[in-house]
Amino acid sequence: MHRAYQPVLPCGNKYLQLKWDKAKYEEHKKKIQAAKPLVDTSTPATYGHLHLKLGKLKLEEDRLSGIERDNRLLLKKMSCIMRTKGQIDNKNDYKAKSQENRAILDRITKSEPQYQVQRWYEDWQQAEKYMANIARYPRGQCKAHSQKVALNFCSFLPSSF
Repeated sequence: MHRAYQPVLPCGNKYLQLKWDKAKYEEHKKKIQAAKPLVDTSTPATYGHLHLKLGKLKLEEDRLSGIERDNRLLLKKMSCIMRTKGQIDNKNDYKAKSQENRAILDRITKSEPQYQVQRWYEDWQQAEKYMANIARYPRGQCKAHSQKVALNFCSFLPSSF
């Protein structure tokens, strides 16, 4: 084997050079095995609070406790029905509402109106007089129009005026 070995650099003894080169090669292999990678390829750290979600668990627990409570109440009501042969508890002891509605209608029709239509009409006539007094041009052309408006207004007045 020593005959096949050819050192790179010139040397005095091929056997010693072979021994030294092998020692360097083994040391190089050990360094490569012990070397740490420059890029971290390990899995990221897992945090419990990201996977456990305590708030969501609390909401679910509250929802389930509400369902459980409702189920208990329903079971209690059903057992009461089974024990008492399921008697009816809705009695029809109320007055007919049509009589009450009739009484309300009578009160409404007998009440006096709060709006004074005659007073509105008088105020409108007064406003018309003021407008005629301050107008720049005579109002003779629009007299037919103002009479038509007055007739329309009077049609809204009750027949008692």
